[in-house]
Amino acid sequence: MKKALLYKKLEDNKVQCQNCAHYCVILPGKRGICGVRENQNGKLYSLVYGKAVAVNIDPIEKKPFFHFLPGTRSVSVATVGCNMSCKNCQNWNISQGSKIRNGEIIGENMPPERIVEEAIKNKAPSISYTYTEPTIFFEYALDTMKLAKKKGIKNTWVTNGFMSKECLEIISPYLDAANVDLKSFDDKFYRNVCGARLKPVLENLKQMKKLGIWVEVTTLVIPTLNDKDENFKKIANFIKNELGAETPWHISQFSPEISWKLQHLSPTPIESIEKACQIGLDTGLKYVYSGNIPGQACEDTYCPKCKEKMIDRTGYYIVQSHKNGKCSNCGQDLNLILE
Repeated sequence: MKKALLYKKLEDNKVQCQNCAHYCVILPGKRGICGVRENQNGKLYSLVYGKAVAVNIDPIEKKPFFHFLPGTRSVSVATVGCNMSCKNCQNWNISQGSKIRNGEIIGENMPPERIVEEAIKNKAPSISYTYTEPTIFFEYALDTMKLAKKKGIKNTWVTNGFMSKECLEIISPYLDAANVDLKSFDDKFYRNVCGARLKPVLENLKQMKKLGIWVEVTTLVIPTLNDKDENFKKIANFIKNELGAETPWHISQFSPEISWKLQHLSPTPIESIEKACQIGLDTGLKYVYSGNIPGQACEDTYCPKCKEKMIDRTGYYIVQSHKNGKCSNCGQDLNLILE
């Protein structure tokens, strides 16, 4: 447990959490929407500091990052809790499930120093804050990021993008890359399916680009909920016009059997993924990828100029044919972060 960095004291021992875009007003003895920030006698505390519920060594492509340190491994860490309540969540057992076991917050005691040690020991050039929303374990992530930066280790967030502007400002000097879920371009979807709002996500995406953070975007295509052509066109145009045509867009297949509350839906047809990918390319995006569909051509990286295949991906195994981040055929910049 650690005192929260971002909150404001209010009358009657209430507090306003300023960690994410919900800006929860929390009564004494109560917690915010995330379930892991508690008002204790007029002071706000993070209950998950140093309590890792998952620590793994993953291929960076699993995040997914296809243009940030391709072919490397990343130490991946999470705590319980989330500031959204997405019905499609596939990590719902740790994001939405019980936070307490035997009177204590679930998770292994793992201070920031140990996470950085894991990265050094495994020769992993990055640490990824992932699986659940890193915003809700902000203090834990921040302390780890600072230590990692001193050791020359990169930091990445896999995030829903619903952090507060204050949170983003504080982490930005230490954050090298972010894969942000842009779940839909419809605020109604965000409110009904995710318990959140669209606008803060869009604003944070634009701010990340301004701050020089490498950004990749992921959209999970859910049948009947966000699979219309118009939705794909709006997302593709936002990425191109506000983030830049070089920003990778990952379009992923939904699997109902592992979702939190959408088991009644069907898996995303491959045709829907292919259609969204084509819309992205037709809009002018340089790099559009399919996700959760092994073996699809759209997992590979092609030179946006001469169209030669530069990175061949099979699952998380990749073969690279580029030279120093440039096309080996025509010399075009492939927008890769290699170190």
